[in-house]
Amino acid sequence: MTDNDAETSPPPTPFHDLDAYVAMPRVSGLTLSPDGRRLVTGVATLNPEETRYVTSLWEVDPAGERPARRLTRSAKGESGAAYLPDGSLLFCSARPDPESSDDDEVPMLWLLPADGGEARVVAKRPGGVGGVAVAREAGTVVVSSDTFPSATDAESDEAKRKERKEKKVSAVLHESYPVRYWDHDLGPDRPRLLAGQLEPGNDAADERAVELRDLTPDAGRAFERASYDISADGTLIVSTWNVPRRGGYRQALVAFDATTGERRMLADEADYEYGEPQISPDGTTVAVIRQRSSTSDDPGDRNIAVVSVADGSVRELTAAWDLWPGSAPQWTPDGTALIVTADQNGRGPVFRLDVATEQVTRLTADDYTYSDVCVAPDGQWVYALRTSYVEPMAPVRLAVDVADQNSESLRGPAPVPELPGTLEEIETAADDGTRIRAWLALPEGTSPEAPAPMLLWIHGGPMNSWNAWSWRWNPWIMVAHGYAVLLPDPALSTGYGLDFIRRGWGAWGQAPFTDLMAITDATVARRDIDDNRTAAMGGSFGGYMANWVAGQTDRFDAIVTHASLWALDDFGPTTDAAWYWVREMTPQMAEANSPHHHVSAIETPMLVIHGDKDYRVPVGQALRLWFELAYQFEDDSLPHKFLYFPDENHWILTPQHAKIWYETILAFLEHHVLGKDWETPSLLR
Repeated sequence: MTDNDAETSPPPTPFHDLDAYVAMPRVSGLTLSPDGRRLVTGVATLNPEETRYVTSLWEVDPAGERPARRLTRSAKGESGAAYLPDGSLLFCSARPDPESSDDDEVPMLWLLPADGGEARVVAKRPGGVGGVAVAREAGTVVVSSDTFPSATDAESDEAKRKERKEKKVSAVLHESYPVRYWDHDLGPDRPRLLAGQLEPGNDAADERAVELRDLTPDAGRAFERASYDISADGTLIVSTWNVPRRGGYRQALVAFDATTGERRMLADEADYEYGEPQISPDGTTVAVIRQRSSTSDDPGDRNIAVVSVADGSVRELTAAWDLWPGSAPQWTPDGTALIVTADQNGRGPVFRLDVATEQVTRLTADDYTYSDVCVAPDGQWVYALRTSYVEPMAPVRLAVDVADQNSESLRGPAPVPELPGTLEEIETAADDGTRIRAWLALPEGTSPEAPAPMLLWIHGGPMNSWNAWSWRWNPWIMVAHGYAVLLPDPALSTGYGLDFIRRGWGAWGQAPFTDLMAITDATVARRDIDDNRTAAMGGSFGGYMANWVAGQTDRFDAIVTHASLWALDDFGPTTDAAWYWVREMTPQMAEANSPHHHVSAIETPMLVIHGDKDYRVPVGQALRLWFELAYQFEDDSLPHKFLYFPDENHWILTPQHAKIWYETILAFLEHHVLGKDWETPSLLR
């Protein structure tokens, strides 16, 4: 092979080349047709300029026989797929309407006929539409749309938007908390709930449209971030509803008449919140996730409950089940059971919950984590997306009534990538005897004769688990560059019972830290790990822990801290949902666990990373961290670096910025862990 051949040969895996990595298709979401014969999923791919991801809809054969086929194609992308009873597919997209001269920039509701043909707009609102739900039998369509509080109809809402745009007014007058969420400002418009039917039109021209009725003209902020469902017969809508509480709100449960909009409170308890309502097939009961609010010394609890539509009585089904349910519970067609998911031991199995007996049966016994569960109308199959650290999300099916099975792969729209290494499971014991487990990703060729440098990766949350593929924090890129990556679940992690969360509740610098050090000790004691070359990384709460580690030990050669909490007294009141954090983060807790108190003890070089549009962990945390690190030096010889993204949020999402994120981290690690000369990534020079 010539040198020229070597330069042009493809990389061994997509993880060896960041251009190949960001170009990999990414699957998300799953929707099943009413007859159970069609599955739809979304696939995000790069646009031609390679500057953002665009999602298209693909059909997957539930029988696993036919290859996946693409249904939609536009520069704007599509989302929110939902089927009508006749098999037509609804979706949301901001793509231009070919039958309108309006310069629409907001998502509209589109319909793709069951027999193929061109998609067309069937509903639009000035503030866009989203959150599509459809009555399985009646076909009633429910959406949400941002609307100005003063608007009485779509026309007045559009007039208000036009006036503000022409006068270049962006100001918002807030009269309640909060004022922003994750990466966007709240207001001045507010989401409303709307419903309608696909009305008959001129069949020849296929002019059917959904005439949307505003069911919540007085909602104010009550419908923000709502989750909702509609009964099969289209008469009942059940939704979360924000009830004011000190410094914020909690989510109760309301029932709507889908025609008149008349509503009544279905479940409202001062110490509980409700989410992800799912109406039973007969319309008499609502399955929900019921969460007991936390306090300064109690993390609360999370259970599946059923609520009577008739009288609002509540019955918890999983009080004796020491796991926290994940996504919305899904009813079996006969209404006797719920299919649920939950983190467990570094995985995320599917479970069958018998509503009458409250018995829980684990359906999957493999090493995967499942989401987007759909139950076939004949009650035979469960469809879901499956993922782990050896496979990104892909569609699968499993039997409804078979315990401890392995799911069956369907013919999905994205290939499973080849990995540059292997994955092992390891564990150790904490000082108090508690079992601490982790995944360890190892490069090919790692051995006692060729030990790999190690990266400790600390997950965010903090109530979370390293149990599912991540495109934002993908360990295989580091493995491809020769690093072993340790992915531990310390105290506060989910999937190990409520007591495991309690171990770290309100004491972030204690058990979570000592657990991380214990599993690190066990890992570097292996002969195939180079204990003289190690680093630690974390984002969000993981970034907090990275900062805490930096002030407590000098055992690592480098530390990367992304979107991190630094000064807890500042973080609590300035994050986007302060009322949640104040329940745990008392002044005493903040004082005892804040990393900024230990800045003078930091000797390890740190790479600080933050996006300016991060409202969950405001950028002021990074600015203060960076100043206080720099203030320890008399000149500009500080070993630390600050990678700042003016237009990214809590996560670095755009493709080229993601490349820069990985390039900078790799350069920092090569310099401080591998001892190479510092080389600034080309686009940052």
